[in-house]
Amino acid sequence: MSSVVEQTVDGPPPVARSRRRPAAVLQGVAIGLGLVLMVGGFALLAVDYRPYRIPTASMAPTLRVGDTVVARRIDGGAVGRGDVVVFRDQAWGGELMVKRVVAVGGDTVATTDDDRRLTVNGKPVDEPYLAAQGATGSPFSVEVPAGRLFLLGDNRLGSLDSRTHLEIDGGTIPAGEVQARVEATLMPFGRGGLLARTQAFDALDGPKAGEPGPLEPTFYATVVGAALIVVTSAVGGVAGLAGRIGRRRAA
Repeated sequence: MSSVVEQTVDGPPPVARSRRRPAAVLQGVAIGLGLVLMVGGFALLAVDYRPYRIPTASMAPTLRVGDTVVARRIDGGAVGRGDVVVFRDQAWGGELMVKRVVAVGGDTVATTDDDRRLTVNGKPVDEPYLAAQGATGSPFSVEVPAGRLFLLGDNRLGSLDSRTHLEIDGGTIPAGEVQARVEATLMPFGRGGLLARTQAFDALDGPKAGEPGPLEPTFYATVVGAALIVVTSAVGGVAGLAGRIGRRRAA
């Protein structure tokens, strides 16, 4: 009489393996999606945005000394009145600076004789972002040449801006010197957030302050992608451990 030899196969039975396949596929899809979101978002941020540190109080209270801001790279031709921009002009010392554009090529920018209120093309501008209201500095009137910009700090009493360089092209800079538009404060964390778009110049004809770029959705996509990878990996690891423990007990 021949004997029957029973063979045992290590690992989960075929039914268990078949149940595990859909879960493994879903896990792979989730991790792949997370990678796409995280890497794609990070790449877009790295290409379009640059961090800058604010060295002075010239843009207070909008931006304070020591703030780290995030600015989107733009062409000077896309700059509008009200934009807070990063620029470098050799006539101003060649240092990176951050100021607010208040007039563009073709504008006549001035201040009134009584309360030094800013006017553009003869129209008074209400500027709620200023550090202080009222008379700030000596009166001036400048016709901005085509292709150039007139910039002021929000802290009009403590800003070296276009008013300080009136003897050089009326204090204007070439629009091409603009490197980026500030869109958010990154640090300190208590002040982090998007920079609100001003509507102070919307009543004027011509280029207005730009709308925010893809910074916020891109940031969230990067965070969600990273979280999806971490959570999916953790859940997969816990499920695998639980499965191994269950099989050991069954054996």
